[in-house]
Amino acid sequence: MGMPVSEFTKLYDMAFPVLFRVAWRIAGSAEAAEDLCQDAFSRLYEKDMSFPNLDEAKYWLIRVVKNVSLNYAKRKQREVRVYEKALHEDGRESTSGEGELLKEETVRDVQEALKKLPVKLREVLILKEYTEFNYKEIGRILGISEGNVKVRIFRARERLQVILGVEYGGSYVS
Repeated sequence: MGMPVSEFTKLYDMAFPVLFRVAWRIAGSAEAAEDLCQDAFSRLYEKDMSFPNLDEAKYWLIRVVKNVSLNYAKRKQREVRVYEKALHEDGRESTSGEGELLKEETVRDVQEALKKLPVKLREVLILKEYTEFNYKEIGRILGISEGNVKVRIFRARERLQVILGVEYGGSYVS
């Protein structure tokens, strides 16, 4: 194995909290986030990868979690659209448990607005706002310069304010 069990355990303990926050913010569900994090660790284990240090392994895991979470979120959005379309075509209101569950899973206004940002802006903002990474670390995770990270965060915040201001009556204050 590329990584001894003790190192794997240490990496898990060190990386899981930040991986969970990233996955939860992108996927919108704690249960899904946990599954997505486990998936990332499984991939690490299955690929029998080795890294020069635990930080490099953590950055690799963050990239994997970010990607699998984005894929999950896209798939979930498609499922909701198909479900809503089926309900609409059915011509009647649903009071089923599924309909109630969809209502309960509705994400707060800011999370909805976040989803409307382009991926490059959304991912950098999520990493900045929901993790403890600095600009340099975010740049390493995304493979871009520290300056580019700052520019993307600035642009993401600007767009987010516009989306929130237009769609929610301008009540958002930064």
